[in-house]
Amino acid sequence: MLAQKARLGRGRLDLLAGCPPCQAFSRMRTLNRARRIRAPKQKDLLGELLRFVRVLKPKAVMVENVPGLAKDKRWRHFVAALRGLNYDCKYDVLNCADYFVPQRRRRLILLGSQHGTVPFAPPSVIRKTVRQSIRMLKPAGTSGDPLHDMAEKRSPRISRLIKLIPKNGGSRLDLGSRRQLPCHRKCDGFKDVYGRMEWDKVSPTITTGCFNPSKGRFLHPVANRTITLREAALIQSFPKGYFFDLSKGKCAAAAMIGNALPPEFVRRHAMMVRKQLRIGGANQLQGNTRSAT
Repeated sequence: MLAQKARLGRGRLDLLAGCPPCQAFSRMRTLNRARRIRAPKQKDLLGELLRFVRVLKPKAVMVENVPGLAKDKRWRHFVAALRGLNYDCKYDVLNCADYFVPQRRRRLILLGSQHGTVPFAPPSVIRKTVRQSIRMLKPAGTSGDPLHDMAEKRSPRISRLIKLIPKNGGSRLDLGSRRQLPCHRKCDGFKDVYGRMEWDKVSPTITTGCFNPSKGRFLHPVANRTITLREAALIQSFPKGYFFDLSKGKCAAAAMIGNALPPEFVRRHAMMVRKQLRIGGANQLQGNTRSAT
């Protein structure tokens, strides 16, 4: 039905890219695989992606997900099925920080093609930092950008706590036990919670909770606040003026930003797919010409 509405003939699509929901395979949800997550509908979506491949027969396929999926038997079956459909597949866990994205973000990436092996994009020689990504922005709250000006709601106690955390990479652990929140004193893990980013390093992984200091190291390097949604989007490598709909609130916009595969990472690998398809198409045309003669 979708192919008919798009007037897309079998084998005409250049690239099919997909990411089945990753929560059922993430290390956070499975406690580093210490427990099983029962999410059959989410896990079955890998099979749905395969169904699209079988129907559309795209020239190339790109799949991304959390690293934990690589250890699931469904992934092995999926890759084997792609190869059975004559796709030359390779996959690996890549860090987006190696591709000029100012963020540590490890993702499982698969590239498959009917026109030969698509190599991964070459890593960047240098890394882009938090400073390079967000330092040019006007002060939050007065910039005229709704994504950058959304107000925070913090209790006086939390506001005082944030002010005490040392600038440029400081953590709640720097406060000592007495000044930490009672819930933090009892917890030996989640050390990035209520931590600041560092100007001259890449950021931690941007998640859907990037506007909440209790969700990770999301405090601004020097300002006494979390990063704004515009700053989160820039760290994800979205263009500065990229529009996000705020009609459904801050959480919905943060979900779109945090769940995205960084555009710069995608762009670099899409260029590799395009290059390989052109090479494969040229080789096919030469082969047809030789056959005709």
